[in-house]
Amino acid sequence: MKVRLIAKTVICDEDLKNELGFIGPQNLIMYCARVSNPNNQTSTNTKLLDYCLKHGHVSIFEMANMVFEIETSRAIAAQILRHRSFSFQEFSQRYAAVQNIEVYEARSQDPKNRQNSNDDMEEHDKAWFKWLQEEHNKECIRKYKEALARGVAKEQARFLLPLATSTKLYMNGSIRSWIHYLQLRCGNGTQKEHQEIAMAIREIFVKELPVIGEALGWIPKTQD
Repeated sequence: MKVRLIAKTVICDEDLKNELGFIGPQNLIMYCARVSNPNNQTSTNTKLLDYCLKHGHVSIFEMANMVFEIETSRAIAAQILRHRSFSFQEFSQRYAAVQNIEVYEARSQDPKNRQNSNDDMEEHDKAWFKWLQEEHNKECIRKYKEALARGVAKEQARFLLPLATSTKLYMNGSIRSWIHYLQLRCGNGTQKEHQEIAMAIREIFVKELPVIGEALGWIPKTQD
């Protein structure tokens, strides 16, 4: 699993950049939110963002976007792609050959929650599951490459590959969409591998948008 921020909305207007002193998404959101208060529109007072989040005025967070690059398996990518407020671009197995298949840990089924698994398996069972995946993946890659060598199209040969096959996707969304996604996917009820992706994104998110991160309780509030 790998996550990195590759793009974010920045202010382009030179006069506004000079006036605000900052050009990132947070400042753009504050500037747009004060559209009805032109005499105070370039204020850098951040309490407005905290107020808007607490009182449900979330449309202002649609004024800026962030794009993340995510590397994961096809199985986890399918969960991510369900978030339809985002725009996606994903690695296509129709046009490029697959190189890697990911290996995952063994966890037992939660008897009370079919959407949850527990990290309570014996070490020898975990080692067996890891070995089984590695052997299976080698055979899948071997057969996949054999099919390509025989002239089978990539779009057909990919049917030999498992859901653990590595993929890369770009996920673009407004700050509002990212807030909702992170609130949902960093919490319980999300598969561990997906939750780890969300938490890695949140770590970057709060570094880029610390005031919003504080207002959401994702990082400690600074003292006034």
